[in-house]
Amino acid sequence: MSPAPDSKQDRRPPYQHAADELRRDILQARIKPGEQMPSIRELQERFGVANMTARSALNVLRDEGLIYTIHGRGSFVADHNAGGELSANYTAPAWYLANKDENPGQAEQGEGGPDVTELAGDAGTTLAEVLTALRDEIRVLSADHQDLRREVEDLKAAQQPKP
Repeated sequence: MSPAPDSKQDRRPPYQHAADELRRDILQARIKPGEQMPSIRELQERFGVANMTARSALNVLRDEGLIYTIHGRGSFVADHNAGGELSANYTAPAWYLANKDENPGQAEQGEGGPDVTELAGDAGTTLAEVLTALRDEIRVLSADHQDLRREVEDLKAAQQPKP
């Protein structure tokens, strides 16, 4: 189990503390690109948290692009540059930083990520840059999709008749 945070004034939720420690493990290459992340059960035991708290910590890392999940297989550390090494000065993607405090579903119709046809038309744009932009947009859409699924489940649960 991880020790409690040093500062008692840090009132962030436990999932953020767990995400911070996992992020540190990834950035310090204790968990290398392509390696599988610990299971939810292992994270529960390590951090002394509930199942959903451990899942939320992984969701933060997934939204930041540090990990990816394969349904039925688990979560894995993403490869963040051509050399396969993670940068020690990694910062979260701009789309994540810009949208992390907003409520889901606030985007206007037609807003979103890069226009791939415009990217592909630029003479200086490489295929790798286009694919990276597409990957980032897919991650944004995936996170939005998960948020919408949670909202639908919450609405369904709220409409269930109470006994």
